[in-house]
Amino acid sequence: MKLSICIPTYNRASHLANCLNSIISCKINSDLKFQICVSNNNSTDNTEQVVRKAMSLIDIKYHKNKSNIGGPRNLLKVASMADGEFIWFIGDDDLLMPYAIIELYKLIGAHPDIDFFYVNSFHLTTEFIKNFPAPFDTKNLPTNMEPFSKWTISGEMPFLKLINPKISFDFVGGTYLSVFRRKNWMLHKNVVNKNALKDSRIFSHFDNTFPHIKIFSKAFSKSKAYFNAHPLNVCLTGAREWAPMYPLVHSVRLVEALDKYKDNGLSYCQYIYCKNYALNNCIPDLIKMYFNKNSSGYYYINIFNLLINYCCYPNFYLSPFNFIGRQIRKLLRYLFRISSL
Repeated sequence: MKLSICIPTYNRASHLANCLNSIISCKINSDLKFQICVSNNNSTDNTEQVVRKAMSLIDIKYHKNKSNIGGPRNLLKVASMADGEFIWFIGDDDLLMPYAIIELYKLIGAHPDIDFFYVNSFHLTTEFIKNFPAPFDTKNLPTNMEPFSKWTISGEMPFLKLINPKISFDFVGGTYLSVFRRKNWMLHKNVVNKNALKDSRIFSHFDNTFPHIKIFSKAFSKSKAYFNAHPLNVCLTGAREWAPMYPLVHSVRLVEALDKYKDNGLSYCQYIYCKNYALNNCIPDLIKMYFNKNSSGYYYINIFNLLINYCCYPNFYLSPFNFIGRQIRKLLRYLFRISSL
């Protein structure tokens, strides 16, 4: 088996139906064999019925946890179900492009020594999907979707070269962007702190926020990677229950991710460059966290240590001006759209 598509899910039956339907469309367009693994984190909605219905059209390896074990542990669980040479994590609200499997298999075949494929993704809102009958048919996707990464040059590179905001502004944080050799993952999956994984508080530790980054940084630091500029899937925005904690993820946990990469070989110059970039919205994010303490994860951080650690980077001080600039650009784009109607 060449590929296992791994989908952790919890209480998102309608989104999962769209996701599985997009995979079914890929299967219709190709006779290539691949595996689908779904780990249901003890959902209380009709997730199981959605999976059973899809099973009549495509093979799915299905597991339901006896209790909700948390998102990070469910991610590890679904990876353990995989039999393929490569794993592709996709969110239960993501969609595969109709050509995704065909193009991915061509990439894997053409680059046999690559352990990690970064496959670009399109952005789309959940509001767009709601305008069509369910489950959503990818034939109805718009033609003007924005790609996640604006980097346009496909090609091979050392894995740690992917840790570059020009290529991946979240430093390979999006699981749906990564197709990787399962053997490397399995050899290094135990680097994640088990106690942190058992903590039921969302994003309370780095390890229960980005367990895959911690594994990737160890498993692929010496590997060759391939950046594929042409998106193979669609990442939907608007279905994120954890949105109030985005400032914590953006300005704390992603910064911590760079420490993991540095520990595994990221050059000091690249580390400093990426860390300065990662602080481009730091002060506004910390302010948001402070004024929304009960829902933002503010109590998970030591604000004094954080400020000491960040204060030597220019973007720490420039972040309020960066924020204001972005708001002005958004307003101008909105006014332009209104005037052109």
